[in-house]
Order: sequence, then C-alpha cells, then structure tokens
Amino acid sequence: MTQYRRIAFIGAGNMTRAIISGMVSSGYPADKIYASNPSQGKLDDLAADFGININNHNHAVTQAAEVIVLSVKPQLMEKVCTDLAQLDLSQKLVITIAAGIEAHRYQDYFGQPIKLVRSMPNTPAQLGLALTGLYSAQQLNDEDTGYCNELMSAIGKITWVEQEQGLNHVIACAGSSVAYFFLFADAMQQSAAKMGCDPEQARSMIQQAMLGAAQMLSHNSDLSAEQLRLNVTSKGGTTHAAIERFQQGELETLVDQAMQDCVARAEEMAKQF
Repeated sequence: MTQYRRIAFIGAGNMTRAIISGMVSSGYPADKIYASNPSQGKLDDLAADFGININNHNHAVTQAAEVIVLSVKPQLMEKVCTDLAQLDLSQKLVITIAAGIEAHRYQDYFGQPIKLVRSMPNTPAQLGLALTGLYSAQQLNDEDTGYCNELMSAIGKITWVEQEQGLNHVIACAGSSVAYFFLFADAMQQSAAKMGCDPEQARSMIQQAMLGAAQMLSHNSDLSAEQLRLNVTSKGGTTHAAIERFQQGELETLVDQAMQDCVARAEEMAKQF
C-alpha cells in the first residue's frame, strides 16, 4: 500500500481478522492499526498475532484513527454509531462492512455529515480471495478512493458499484453465492457416496474440479462460461448425459429464482433498519 493511515476497527470478528491479516501481510504498519471489542479475548488474539493496538473502548480507538471500519453485526450498528456520534467525525473516512443497512441510515445514526463507504466482502477474505463490493453515496476524493482500493485489495479483488442497489447484486453473485457452490459440492459428494466412492477421495476430486473450473474461467476471460462448458461436452458423451439431466430439471430456472430471492431478501432486510 502507498497510504498508511491510522485505522480503527470497531469489532473484532472474523472479517476484521481477515482484513487485518491481509493488511499486515502486505506491509501495513501494525502500530497504525487499532481495534476495539467488548470481548478481551478476541482483542488479545489480534494483538498477539499481528501486534496491533487494542482497546475495549470505541471512543479511544476512534479518536486515535483517521479511518474507522464498522465491523459489527447489523442489529448492533445503530447503538455503536449513536455512541460514536458524540465525537467529531467530519475529518474521518468511515467504512462499513455490515449488510442490509443503507448509506442514508448511517447519516441518521451519526447525526452529522460523514464520508461513508459501504463495503461487502465475502468469506473467502479469510484466504485473501475475497470479492468486495464498494459503494459511496458521496463523491470521494482520489486519495480516499485509492485508500479504499488498496485496503480491500489486501483481501482479494474489488468492484465499485454506481448505485447502492448494486451491492445487492454483489451479494447474489459473490456473497451468498459462496454457499451455492458449497451446496452443489455437497450434493455431488452425497451422490458419490451412494456410488460407493470413498468420502475423502470424493471431496478431494470435487474440490479440485471446482478449483480447476474457476481457474479456467479466470484465465479464459475471452470465453463465456457457456462456451467453456460446450468445450468439455461431447455430444452423446458422459458430460452431455449429466448436463441433459440438469437441463431437464431446469437448473438454470432454479438458479435464476434463487438469485432473485437473494436480492429480494437483501431489499427486505434494508427496510428493517
């Protein structure tokens, strides 16, 4: 990274750990990273593993930092923000990684103008393989935009959306979708077990096939997913037989409905806050 601002994480859960791990691995100075959390145990673990500054008080780390990352559960967000509203946040960049809470609600919580970026990282952040969606209702300056890009690139790839609704599309395509692939892998493993395949061997084969397919998508960006599928599907062959069964079961329709349901649920959640 080229910018090493003092940054404070409010909350010390798995995503905070993943981001801090990526930051430190990329050379971010640990003495510029702060974290607060009610649980001392999680803070102690972060300090031991990464050498960062820790404190049980949100005010203390917020006042020390130039960038604030709100990494708490959505149902706790209003309480955390209204407490921090006592401080002057006008010169700080605020990044939230909570799902379901739209940007305008943070302005209500804080009761003062803030520079806010909503970010939606997914769980592969734990491996540095995240896809993070980013959105800001305000026009950020180049320095703030660059900082957000570098920060979230420490845990994977990023994509900015122009409209806030686009974050719900990020959830459907890259957030919740991680579980879709786990569901598909589990279904394949169960089928393999019925055939008499050793469970560990089946898992190893399936995960390697999924990894290989993902790499082929990544390395052949000029080819559509459909074309890649056709390239390995010989008419009358084994793959063709399996694909026909999926199509008879209207797999594409199910996937479309599932993704639409995912977006609809995200929209419903936003109305709760």
